[in-house]
Amino acid sequence: MMSSLGGCSCCQGDHQGFLQLENCIISLPRAFQGFKSLTYLSLNIFSSTDRDIQNLISFCPVLTDLILTSFEGINRLNIQAPKLEYLNVYGDFEDINLEAPNLKVAILYLGHQAKLYQSVPIGYDKENHVKKSLGSLSEIKTLGITGSFMKYLSKGCILTKLPVVFTRLENIYLTICFWDQRQVLTAYSLFQNAPNLKKLAVWSYASSTCDQDQARILEHTLQMKMDHLVMACVECFRGLDNEVDFVAKLLSWAPALEEVKIEWKGETDCSIVLAKLLALPRVSPRANVIVT
Repeated sequence: MMSSLGGCSCCQGDHQGFLQLENCIISLPRAFQGFKSLTYLSLNIFSSTDRDIQNLISFCPVLTDLILTSFEGINRLNIQAPKLEYLNVYGDFEDINLEAPNLKVAILYLGHQAKLYQSVPIGYDKENHVKKSLGSLSEIKTLGITGSFMKYLSKGCILTKLPVVFTRLENIYLTICFWDQRQVLTAYSLFQNAPNLKKLAVWSYASSTCDQDQARILEHTLQMKMDHLVMACVECFRGLDNEVDFVAKLLSWAPALEEVKIEWKGETDCSIVLAKLLALPRVSPRANVIVT
């Protein structure tokens, strides 16, 4: 049964610290004053509008945990939450604006069917595009980018100086299409702006919509240091040259690296690829490459 938050009088008081709703419509009444004591908000399988969801979040001034999953009707997701520490977004949207300076953990999933091509072209305003998505996350410690969100970021984040250095970021989890060089270069942009990165996990996926980007010349001239990276893993590894090259760069950039774990999902014998991986030069004498 679908219900409307706007008609839920039991949720209008300040005594609520925890609110979890499912299968609902978020439609705020004009007199909505917010939930002044709400710290945890979870919305699953819901519909709303850009304005209503923005107002709901911004009118919860002490919100620390926010989960938004499987939603519709929201094109530009605007999250303004000064106390927010944990964010999990799973859905389809065209643009996102995060203003959450105390965010510690962010998991951002964008549906593979999201109509990214409908977003306003940002070729002339790359820095602002990235700033809206990541620019306020100066306190972030764990960042998860899944679904098509890397493709979204790659529109404006290719080996450019990001508007913030993620000095506290220690864990990155990425879903990436290695066929798309723009996404690969976007990942490198994140790495070079996360000087204290310790753990990296990457899920490789194939997609017919991945672009065969022409940015290889930039990639080949790229030099980077990942001084604190200790562990890395690449799952769904199919043995592509781009995947092998990615592992090679990690091995050459990370002097403290101890382990690179590869989960093989290729359709052929992995022995040839395994030989390539084991032969890769590495800057860390302790770095082991493990294929499972």
